Amino acid sequence: MATWWRSSPEIRAREVALVALAGALLAVLLFWPLALHLGRDIPLDLGDPLSQSWQVAWDGHALATQPLDFFQSNQFWPLRNSLAFSDALIGYTPAGLIGDGPTAAVARYDLLFLLAFAMAFAGAYLLGRELGLPPWAAAACGAAFACAPWRLEQGGHLHVISSGGIPLALFLLLRGWRRERPGVIVAGFAVAAWQVSLGFTLGLQLGYLLLVLGVVAAGWWWRAGRPAPPRRLVLATVAGALLLGAASLALARPYVQVLADHPEAERSPVTITRYSGPPRMFLVAPETSLVWGAATAPLRDGLSAVPEQTLFPGLAILLLAVGGLGWRAWPRPLRLGLGVGVLVVALLSLGFQQDGLGRLLPYRLLYEVLPGWQGIRVPGRLNTLTSLGLALLAGAGAARAAAYLAARRGARVASAAAVALVAVIAIEGSGFGIGRDGETLAAYPHPRVPPIPAGLEDLPAPRLQLPAEPDDNRRYLLWSTAGFPAMLNGRTSFEPAFFGDVLERTRCFPDRASVAYLRGLGVPTVVLHADRPWPRRGCAPAVDPAALGVRRERRGTLVVHDLRG
Repeated sequence: MATWWRSSPEIRAREVALVALAGALLAVLLFWPLALHLGRDIPLDLGDPLSQSWQVAWDGHALATQPLDFFQSNQFWPLRNSLAFSDALIGYTPAGLIGDGPTAAVARYDLLFLLAFAMAFAGAYLLGRELGLPPWAAAACGAAFACAPWRLEQGGHLHVISSGGIPLALFLLLRGWRRERPGVIVAGFAVAAWQVSLGFTLGLQLGYLLLVLGVVAAGWWWRAGRPAPPRRLVLATVAGALLLGAASLALARPYVQVLADHPEAERSPVTITRYSGPPRMFLVAPETSLVWGAATAPLRDGLSAVPEQTLFPGLAILLLAVGGLGWRAWPRPLRLGLGVGVLVVALLSLGFQQDGLGRLLPYRLLYEVLPGWQGIRVPGRLNTLTSLGLALLAGAGAARAAAYLAARRGARVASAAAVALVAVIAIEGSGFGIGRDGETLAAYPHPRVPPIPAGLEDLPAPRLQLPAEPDDNRRYLLWSTAGFPAMLNGRTSFEPAFFGDVLERTRCFPDRASVAYLRGLGVPTVVLHADRPWPRRGCAPAVDPAALGVRRERRGTLVVHDLRG
């Protein structure tokens, strides 16, 4: 074990550059032809990707114009800290400084989406190499982490697929200690802090993972006779841990304030139960999976929250991971630790239920005892760590298979087999599949983004736009990147009580009560989108706006109401 610990492979800049290029090409091929339509199309659907495009755009806008009020976004006016109503993707703020308007916001999201998969590949590759995998086996490890089939359903959650910082931070920390380089250790903690800044959905997982690994390392040090570690490495570790802790606390402050101001934001046991599920979740692939989408449809149809409950890790990855448990180039404690870790995190991914044996699942302990877990809505996103453990074991399995073939069939056959394994993993995680007509080969969904309606940009703010269904609000957020006007609309993982009250009191707009209410709030403009249904159910016939002192103007598909009279 001591010999393995000190064995840090040589990884040159050329190898890193090639890995980065390979990750970028892999991402482009997996989601082709998205790269041809940057700024026009968006991955998966017209849901959360639209609001997350707005988030990154707002991050850049806020840094440039109001850095001291970064979290006071233009959605859900006049509520405070509205950017902290969901994971804010702050780590992508530099990208938000480039370009402006909806088209730039969509192009930026498309590039970050592809970057997330490329970085997941590169991060897992480097971690695998540092753990002793040969290059082709490390490529299988990177592909297994980036291309696991369950990720396809997360295409609308940039804060979930942006997980490359986790293996990259572990790589830097391990390499820094092995090579006794304090700067690399601090860099590892800095990458971890960046990962936290993308959102606590994954940041919390990483924080607890580092804590567990620290305890394991301390136990190993104690059993080894407590040898004196180099003082500069200890100081670098303490400084890096303080950096990570300070960054996490600073980022957590607005989220804690949101919980205090909005009790409805709390992730109640009922909410956790809704997004928890049975063990068969690990047998269900997303509908967009080329290999497994149709095959697992019967299991998928019975799930209550499909996007959060399709956790299939990939059959090729699983088989390679099982083989990797026997790869003797790794010390037995490492293989055993990875295997046990995968099982434990997979069990935690099931969440818990309110009754029956589901009440006894261990995630309940995380939720009720440990800090931070009360703010996590979907237990299944722990599958990120399950996937990373399986990817490392799959890399070991690929190395074992290549060594076996090299001994019996020669190096060329072994190299060809290694390339084939990477290809199999990538194909199994591909989003290409049979279209809804049952015959045509269809690419991963990338619908065209609706353009901003003419005449919307120059209207007085704050605005209310109707109708205000979730899909409507996501569009309004994206369109608001043209100048970021304040608006009552918004979209997040919970509905603020104030906005719910606004919707209830304006459901019959335009009528005397709703106009008076909005004037009392200080809202000068209400926009009705005529191309979207506005039913006004259970309301009296609409009142002539002129009788209420409201000026009405038609602008293409917009019906603009000026409440100022």
